[in-house]
Amino acid sequence: MTMAVKILVVDDHKIVRDGLCSLIEGLSGYAIVGRAGDGRQAIKLARREKPDIIIMDLSMPEMNGIDATSSIIEEMPFCKIIVLSMHSDKRFIAGALKAGAYGFLLKECAFQELKLALDAVHNGQTYLSPQIAGTVVNDYRRQLVAQTKQEPLTTKEREVLQLIAEGFATREIADKLFVSVKAIEGRRRRIMDKLQINTVAGLVKYAIREGLTGL
Repeated sequence: MTMAVKILVVDDHKIVRDGLCSLIEGLSGYAIVGRAGDGRQAIKLARREKPDIIIMDLSMPEMNGIDATSSIIEEMPFCKIIVLSMHSDKRFIAGALKAGAYGFLLKECAFQELKLALDAVHNGQTYLSPQIAGTVVNDYRRQLVAQTKQEPLTTKEREVLQLIAEGFATREIADKLFVSVKAIEGRRRRIMDKLQINTVAGLVKYAIREGLTGL
């Protein structure tokens, strides 16, 4: 007989706790093992009940959900936490994910979405509400753009660096890029100056580390 997935519900509003527990108890394969009204109580219950999944609110007295999540994951890494919050600000999302949460849902979501999250997290997957996923992706894109702007090498210099790392001689690189040998030598000097790397071996290591080549 398959054991039911043990669920701990944490929310400082009793009506929310009771409502969630009532709905989850109607699901096949899931069982409520505890209810907590703040982060400290959640930690105590998690230690005692060893839940498989914790549904965690963020804004609570005594200890907030992010700190509680971090403490529980550090002590019980097997436990998977789904944050259920009214906050969609990226600071809360980033804080929860950094603390170790496997999922992040908004309280406005339908119960069916919570069911999807429970199933996904139980299977070792991460689940984010569509609105949350959009926020995470957009923030990641902004970070990539910022990193690109800070990239020390131009696109042409990266192209030359990749060819150097792949073992092509200066003349071969010049022929491939339809420029003079002198131009390639100049680019190589600029690459070395920018990266403060003085050897070809060093350039190869840098190219591999940055994903320019799979060598």
